[in-house]
Amino acid sequence: MRVRAVCAVLLAAASAAAGAQEVASYTVEGDGIPLPLAGAQGDPQRGRAIVASRQLGLCLLCHPAPIPEERFQGDLAPSLAGAGARYSPAQLRLRVVDPRRINPASFMPAFHSAHQPSRIGAAWSGKPILSAQQVEDVVAWLATLR
Repeated sequence: MRVRAVCAVLLAAASAAAGAQEVASYTVEGDGIPLPLAGAQGDPQRGRAIVASRQLGLCLLCHPAPIPEERFQGDLAPSLAGAGARYSPAQLRLRVVDPRRINPASFMPAFHSAHQPSRIGAAWSGKPILSAQQVEDVVAWLATLR
């Protein structure tokens, strides 16, 4: 029940911040998305800010991360520390875009998909949580975590 409540809060808050963004087209190859979404170049500093944000990414609600100034990090999901050593940018991109493509039982929301669980409010249905640029920024930061 704790996981469902956290996921519902995450989806509602993050989707509210998303606005009316469009979902970029992408191709999944194996366990990754090899090309950047919409040809965007990621910025690791912006990505770190998105991950740390309590209004946008909300990643720290579930994941601990090497962001020592942020208190009260989650323990429901794996640590983001070392993510760049464990996964390629293509693998990281798919895990952010739609983690259920890797693990159908994942409670992590799809951050760049129009297909969210039914628990999301009607006002946010069909919209991505993060833009293509924001996904690339997060991937760029995660890739630095070695």
